[in-house]
Amino acid sequence: MNARDERSEPRSQEREGNTMARVLYKPLSLAVGVAGGVLASIVFKQVWKRITGENEAPNATSEDYTWAEVLTAAALQGAVFAVVKAAVDRSGAAGFRKLTGTWPD
Repeated sequence: MNARDERSEPRSQEREGNTMARVLYKPLSLAVGVAGGVLASIVFKQVWKRITGENEAPNATSEDYTWAEVLTAAALQGAVFAVVKAAVDRSGAAGFRKLTGTWPD
């Protein structure tokens, strides 16, 4: 084995480890994403209830609400879901790095 082969061997093993870590992260990411969606739904319902006093946000097709009410609910829901998703995804990645020593890409 020459010097060039010796230098490339650790890089090859590192790439294989990173590939394996990414493969392992996919199912974890999916599970964390589903849990994040459930959490975001719960958070949104609580925020909506505190703001409006109503248990349910208006559906876009409901005739009982104005455009302003429907669009406000949609914007708030989108913001809550985006923040919760970012927090959950970031936490999942940080936890994965803590377990494996590799940050998922």
